[in-house]
Amino acid sequence: MITQTTEYALRIVVHLATLRGEPATTEQIAAATKIPLGYLAKVIQSLNRGGLVSSQRGRNGGSVLALPPEKISVLTVLQAVGPIQRIHTCPLGIQSHGKSLCALHQRLDDAMAMIEDAFGDSTIAELLSEKRSSRPLCETSGSNDPKASKPIRLTIANKK
Repeated sequence: MITQTTEYALRIVVHLATLRGEPATTEQIAAATKIPLGYLAKVIQSLNRGGLVSSQRGRNGGSVLALPPEKISVLTVLQAVGPIQRIHTCPLGIQSHGKSLCALHQRLDDAMAMIEDAFGDSTIAELLSEKRSSRPLCETSGSNDPKASKPIRLTIANKK
């Protein structure tokens, strides 16, 4: 359901959000997010096309978030790289089903709708502000300073 590409996109966006507008090079992002450099460039391009990341080449270049973390939902990030697939017609092509989904496919689509709602209601800023024993992408170093933390992996929690 969450592909490697969408996981990588979320890692990138969360990492850039922790930098508070400071640009990061692809090498810095790759090291912080544990994403292979070649694949990272592809994901950043998708985030650029989706209007979530702005990148500039050159000596003082790098990538930054194009929007404040409060304005970026988890769903927006997912939609930029790998939209959630909803079921609108029978995926088996059964003519008699048409747009009237069977119980199985209706429940699958209902589950996808709930996931969309949950991700749509969760912003990147909320992920970073939740009081947890671990922070997204960071290994605890005894300090609350994000610059003193060692990035590791993204943790996504359900918003209740």
